[in-house]
Amino acid sequence: MIVAHFTVRAHSTQIQSLSLTVSGTSLSYREAGVDIDAGERLVEAIKPFAKRTLRPEVLAGIGGFGALIELPKRYQEPVLVAGTDGVGTKLKLAFALGKHDTIGIDLVAMSVNDILVQGAEPLFFLDYYVCERLDVSVASAVIQGVARGCEQAGCALIGGETAEHPNAFVPGEYDLAGFAVGVVEKSGVIDGRRIAQGDALIGLASSGPHSNGFSLIRRIIEKSNADLACALPGTTGVRTLGEALLEPTRIYVKPVLALLREFDVKGMAHITGGGLTENTHRMLPDNLSAHIDSGRWTRPPIFDWLQQTGNVDTAEMHRVFNCGIGMVLVVGSDVVSAAVDRLAEMGETAHLIGSVERRASGTPGTVVV
Repeated sequence: MIVAHFTVRAHSTQIQSLSLTVSGTSLSYREAGVDIDAGERLVEAIKPFAKRTLRPEVLAGIGGFGALIELPKRYQEPVLVAGTDGVGTKLKLAFALGKHDTIGIDLVAMSVNDILVQGAEPLFFLDYYVCERLDVSVASAVIQGVARGCEQAGCALIGGETAEHPNAFVPGEYDLAGFAVGVVEKSGVIDGRRIAQGDALIGLASSGPHSNGFSLIRRIIEKSNADLACALPGTTGVRTLGEALLEPTRIYVKPVLALLREFDVKGMAHITGGGLTENTHRMLPDNLSAHIDSGRWTRPPIFDWLQQTGNVDTAEMHRVFNCGIGMVLVVGSDVVSAAVDRLAEMGETAHLIGSVERRASGTPGTVVV
C-alpha cells in the first residue's frame, strides 16, 4: 500500500518515454525537451525532506501513483477542509534574486492558513511544479522549502507532480500550485455564526507582504528603479529590500490550533489578496462589521517603503496589503487579554486591533482607521 507519490511528466499525458524515426534520424524524449533522468534525480533528492514531514496517519512510503492517508482516530465526526493556492508573481522576485529556498514555504502557508480559519488541522499537502526545462538544483531548493513549510504546519508532504513543458513555458522560470487537506471535528467548525457585537479583534503579526500584492510591488520597483540589493530603510542589521520582500509567509497553524484548545475563538480571517479591508469581514455575519484601529500595531518598514516609494494612498494600502497583520481572530471581549498573552507565550506577536460593531445598511464590512 503506497501513500506518497512524486512523479515527473511531460504535459498532462502519462507518457513516460518516446522514441520514433523521422527521415532516418532516431529521436528521443530528451531531444524533445523532457529529461526523465533529471526527474528521477529530483525524486531521489527530495525523498529525505518529504519523509521528515510524515504523520502517523500516512500508511506507507514514497513512490506510487496515488497517496493514501487515514483520518486521525481521535476525531468522532471528522469534517475534511480543503484549500488550494499558489504564490503569484512573488515568483518573479525569486527569479530575479536567484533565491528559491523559501518560496515553497509561501506555497504551503497560503493553503494551510486558509483552511486553518475554519478550525482545521492540516493533514497533508501536495505540490505541483511546472517548468520549461527541469533544473534539478532549483527544483530541489523549492521543494525543500515546501517540506519546511509542511513541518511548520505539522502536515505531511505526501505527493507532488513535476512537469516539463518544452517550448510551451518561459525558459528559466517555473510556476507552483499547492493543495492542502485538513480535518476538524464537526462540532468544532469555526464559521463565524456566533460572532456578536462587542467581540474583540486580535491581529497576529505578519512577516511582511506574505504572497499578496506583488503585481503592485513589482510595479513600484519598476517605476522607482529600486535596487533589490539596497538596504531597506528602518531595519536593523544587514537587511536588503529583496530579502524583506521574499520573507516567507508566516504559518500560524500550530499556535492557533493550540489557542483553540483553550479559548473560544468565534471567527478567523486569513489576510491575503484584498488586504485588511477585503478579507476581515468575510468571517462576519452580514449585519456586523469589523472596525480596525491601525494605530494599535507598528507597521513593518517594508510597507512604509512601499507606500512612500509608490505614492500609494492609505486606503489602497489597506485594500491590497496585510500591512503587518496576517491573521485576524475574533474572541469575546472578556478573554481578549488572556488570549493575547497566551499567543505571546507561544511566540506570536498579537495585538487587540479593534472590535465587531453593528453594520448599518450601505456601509462597508471592514473599516480601517
